[in-house]
Amino acid sequence: MADELEDFVRKLLPTVDGLEAILITDRDGVIVLKASTPSMPEAAARPNFLATYPISCEQASKLGLGTNQNLVCMYDNYQVVQMNYLPLVVTLLAREDANTGLLLGLRASLDSCLEELKQAVEVP
Repeated sequence: MADELEDFVRKLLPTVDGLEAILITDRDGVIVLKASTPSMPEAAARPNFLATYPISCEQASKLGLGTNQNLVCMYDNYQVVQMNYLPLVVTLLAREDANTGLLLGLRASLDSCLEELKQAVEVP
């Protein structure tokens, strides 16, 4: 299962120009699976950076607008798209000129393949 998922995620990398990494982590920012290009900045793979999304989701839920599904952050040279699959988080790291809509569209491809992994990580 893990090898198939890793192969699948690696094949997603070249589907969006500028996509540098796909990181699947637990809610604490611990990397479960990583597919990246050599040019990915290692600072983006730090657990303290990756763990900020679940905290942001909790705060955003207090707005009463429903469950947060995605978070998009734009930086000078990169953009980060994080997707809620709690207890898992998918982080897409891309160059600033990558198509954000295409990055968000990868969610449809990830939905089915992450279900088994999500169940394996959930604590009953």
